[in-house]
Amino acid sequence: MSSQTNETEFINLLSSNQNLVHKICRMYTNDKAAHDDLFQEISIQLWRSFDRFEGKSKFSTWMYRVGLNTAITLYRKEKKRIDRSVLNENMPQIVLKEYNGEVDQQLAWLYRKINSFSEVDKALTLLYLEDKKYDEIAETLGISSVNARVKMNRIKKRLKDMINDRQDG
Repeated sequence: MSSQTNETEFINLLSSNQNLVHKICRMYTNDKAAHDDLFQEISIQLWRSFDRFEGKSKFSTWMYRVGLNTAITLYRKEKKRIDRSVLNENMPQIVLKEYNGEVDQQLAWLYRKINSFSEVDKALTLLYLEDKKYDEIAETLGISSVNARVKMNRIKKRLKDMINDRQDG
């Protein structure tokens, strides 16, 4: 496959699946600048590893895995600012859809609560909220399906308790 064909395929796949990256960014950042920086870093990591995507899983599953690993790695390093990397000059510009960061109070509250979770629990919650099957969640996170189910049941209970505490308070 030619380099140009590879670039075009990547741009088409990223463009049609970029909301997945926005969701990861929303989960791991608190403001637009950090969101944009993380989006760029995930896009760069996706491009760098695109030639290793073998199609054994769905593109979206692979994209989640790369995106979550990038976000978690940066989160663990506690970087204040993500280093900007230069994309291949020959690569056409990806046209980004406008991301609407406005959410209602309940969604903002839920994101704050989920944001307090560990990196793995955040990722698990995000994938669950995307209606991913436990097998796909397990594959994306590199854990067993049983472990994913157990962790998600604990997260559901924790969220339910938080919601009940909020309603009582």
